[in-house]
Amino acid sequence: MLKRELYITEDGSNSIYLPEWNEYYHSKKGAVQEALHVFLKMGMDAAASLSRKRTPEKPTLAILEYGLGTGLNAFLTAQHAPKDVAVHYTAVEAYPVTSQEVTAMDYGKLLNDDALYKRLHALSWETVQSLTDTVTLTKLHQKFEDITAEGIYDLVYYDVFGPRVQPELWSMDMITAAYNAMRENGILVTYCAAGFVRRNMIAAGFTVERLPGPPGKREMLRAIKE
Repeated sequence: MLKRELYITEDGSNSIYLPEWNEYYHSKKGAVQEALHVFLKMGMDAAASLSRKRTPEKPTLAILEYGLGTGLNAFLTAQHAPKDVAVHYTAVEAYPVTSQEVTAMDYGKLLNDDALYKRLHALSWETVQSLTDTVTLTKLHQKFEDITAEGIYDLVYYDVFGPRVQPELWSMDMITAAYNAMRENGILVTYCAAGFVRRNMIAAGFTVERLPGPPGKREMLRAIKE
């Protein structure tokens, strides 16, 4: 297990720093604002709109997150999920954060919903459970390489460590596995905008957009399975 240290990002929200890799769990410019921009604004909002068009009488949204990490993306999704859409959220994590790190993150107090943040981390692994009235959460303790789902997810949050430290997580095989896990017209969003990642996405079958990135980052990628 790599050593993990607490780090305060520029928007005042906490994150985790891995000194051996010189890598951060979130943007140094701001953990919360990065998650809100990349995964909710560019991901969930667009995917929820498609879900309403597909099944307007009872829209559902199946989300797969690569990397539960501190739980920030899942927490913000539960907070901001549209009330008319049933969200089924699955998060995969091989190395869960500790209870001490959960407390240190303090996202619940920062974002005025301490009970929800604590509940998210208290839920058992490997089982579907209700997080809110409209959001279910399934936490899977496994490696990303073991994801074998096919045609299930409407939206993928691809939030793994960057290609500088773990290029294998951005390989053609990994991108193809994410593509296979998605339904037709599914959306994948990631903070990463590296050229080889975009090329791998296109080779896997995605249509890829370069979009404005969060503060401190010029671009991000959104990929559509058409």
